[in-house]
Amino acid sequence: MPERAVVITRPRAQADGLARAVAALGRRAVLLPLLEIAPLDDSSALLAALDRLAAYALVAFVSPNAIDAAFTELAAPGGTFAWPAGVAIAVVGEGSRAALARHGVTLDNATIFSPPDPAHADSEHLLASLDLSALAGRRVLIVRGESGRELMAETLRGAGALVDTAPAYRRSVPRLTAALSQQLSALLAGPNDWIITSSEALRGLDALVRELDPVAGPAQLRAQHLIVPHARIADTARVLGFDRITLTGSGDARLLAAIQSQE
Repeated sequence: MPERAVVITRPRAQADGLARAVAALGRRAVLLPLLEIAPLDDSSALLAALDRLAAYALVAFVSPNAIDAAFTELAAPGGTFAWPAGVAIAVVGEGSRAALARHGVTLDNATIFSPPDPAHADSEHLLASLDLSALAGRRVLIVRGESGRELMAETLRGAGALVDTAPAYRRSVPRLTAALSQQLSALLAGPNDWIITSSEALRGLDALVRELDPVAGPAQLRAQHLIVPHARIADTARVLGFDRITLTGSGDARLLAAIQSQE
């Protein structure tokens, strides 16, 4: 029987570090990016928001991709960017904290809000960690993908905040090419551990498998073991019919601990 693989479905640019850590555990890592991240054709809205960054009381980044896109625009060529004093940052999970740290922004030089419980790293728990009343009448910027949930913007506006949203990137599910079909067929042929870090990616995987093999594919997919960092992804998985789900909480360390527990 082939060795059980750890399938890493993150966007390609964010997968290498986790793949190396999985390999260090003695497991075979397979990269299967289920979301493709691309720059926008028109980044004028993001640039305009970043030009007035110091005017915001809070900047919320919805993902590591949002952070990387914004800091790519902020950093001078060959240099770094000093985050303005007095502008707080809100992020959802450990991956975003790590992305901020790569750009030199940590709790040592900035105020960073995030959900207190890594097992509930989502927008709902981030909002619950904020003093929303203190944001009434103040400007807030949300840096996000071209599309996404409206919960954060709607909740902040409901609390009286003056909210701007700035798209920073485009994400899409890959097309079912011949190469992807071959890779998916091989992975579905036996049991594997799948790290799923996005509900959108999981829904995309379900659609790809149905396109690949509408008869046997769905049952083969639901026989797989999913490792997910957020409760909302686990809920999506249950709705799609999965019952082998491990919820870890946010951060690569927890994902890796879950992988070790499968040995």
